[in-house]
Amino acid sequence: MVGEITKPDRTPLLPLRHAQGDFFVCDIFDAAPKGDMASMAHPIFTLSTKPDTKKRRYVATDGKSYVEIRPNMIGLATVHDRDVLIYCISQVMAALNDGKQVHRTLRFKAYDLLVATNRPTAGTGYMGLKAALERLQGTQIETNITTGGVEQIDGFSLIDRYRIVRETRDGRMLDLEVTLSDWVFNAIAGDDVLTLNRRYFQLRKPLERRLYELARKQCGTQPEWKCGLDKLKDRTGSTSSDKEFRRLVRAICKADEEHNHMPDYAFRLDADILTVKPKLEFLESYAPRPEQDKLTGGYVLPLSPDTLERARELAPTWDIKVLVGEWRTYAARQKEPPKNPDAAFLGFCKSWFKKRGRNGW
Repeated sequence: MVGEITKPDRTPLLPLRHAQGDFFVCDIFDAAPKGDMASMAHPIFTLSTKPDTKKRRYVATDGKSYVEIRPNMIGLATVHDRDVLIYCISQVMAALNDGKQVHRTLRFKAYDLLVATNRPTAGTGYMGLKAALERLQGTQIETNITTGGVEQIDGFSLIDRYRIVRETRDGRMLDLEVTLSDWVFNAIAGDDVLTLNRRYFQLRKPLERRLYELARKQCGTQPEWKCGLDKLKDRTGSTSSDKEFRRLVRAICKADEEHNHMPDYAFRLDADILTVKPKLEFLESYAPRPEQDKLTGGYVLPLSPDTLERARELAPTWDIKVLVGEWRTYAARQKEPPKNPDAAFLGFCKSWFKKRGRNGW
């Protein structure tokens, strides 16, 4: 792996290439990014930005269970290729939560995926997406599973197949079909997934993304998680020297102290021990069930100023305070409060105006 050069005059995050309202504009409009826990726990994806054709084998602490990752001639699937899986998993999970039937084969617009994962929508974006699909389909994984005292060895690709359904005259893909592997689809069916921060797609460095995945899986909402650099190197799948790996991790921690750019978690390195702690805004998003207003019975759910402004556009002529009160009363009648109050309120306003029109004069 080639060491990554840190440029002090550049923000650690990629620019936000698309307006937030354009995210996840497929059938499920507010699908939250989600990743499967199995590939978050194991270094399935290479950190290298150059073709990586080296076979990897990771053995569990019991010395029996293993995961082996084998590339094809174009190299292993990369951390950035994982964006495709995140998008597919997010769409399937959102559909399941909405009571819809799902299948291992998904069909969607290539443009929607590029926008959702903060990728360029110019020609380079489509070329990169096609290369990612090739690596995901070509990377082979073998692992042994023991059930009932019987060892079972499974071999599979991350995606079984992909198909470019339609292209424009200049060769740019429009529609895609992706068939997920049983391994990935079973993780979805078993709800073995975790929600990711949308800023994950703005992280420039592969190692930053891998550290976030580990933090999300290992730390969660606990007060902190610590890991020595030797073990951390194995968990990230880094092929750098120990000295270079230490430099890379220290640079990420320093950048996070200066820019607070890492999503959800703070990363600090001291005496070759990485300490990860959840950031306040992340813990607040997982706060206990909100209180209910004693007069209206509605949940006391905060809404951002941007959300209120957007609501005025979705339901013109209606008093925004009335809509907020109606929505909170509606939310109180549900079994659970909304996980994303802002998105839920905007959906409510859109539906309210569609049913009642401009009667709010």
